Amino acid sequence: MSVTKKPIGVTNGKFYPCPKSPNCVSTQSIDERHKMSPLRYKTSLEEAKTKILKIISSLKRTRIITNTNDYIHIEVRTAVFRFVDDVEFYFDDSEKLIHFRSAARLGYSDLGVNKKRMENISKLFLSDN
Repeated sequence: MSVTKKPIGVTNGKFYPCPKSPNCVSTQSIDERHKMSPLRYKTSLEEAKTKILKIISSLKRTRIITNTNDYIHIEVRTAVFRFVDDVEFYFDDSEKLIHFRSAARLGYSDLGVNKKRMENISKLFLSDN
């Protein structure tokens, strides 16, 4: 069975919008159901990116797909059913913000998994370790 991937990537500093389904969160969403706050950093872009990559590498079932100067795309597999979620980070160095988007590839509801994941990553990023 072939599964068409939902669009990912950044165009002119913007992610693709979240679908109407509740299985997506984005710092760039205009819809409050999907909206989360971007991460602010005071360090260099390289230091902020290194910190995000360190957090990503600590997560289970995670694979880096794309890693460019200002963008990271990872795939995260769910524990039980092995569904794939796409997680993206866009580093806006002019504003010192890390925008992110996390979305399930399949289905409608994710039982809040994408939001919980990004809350955890945000908490880890904002901690001083």
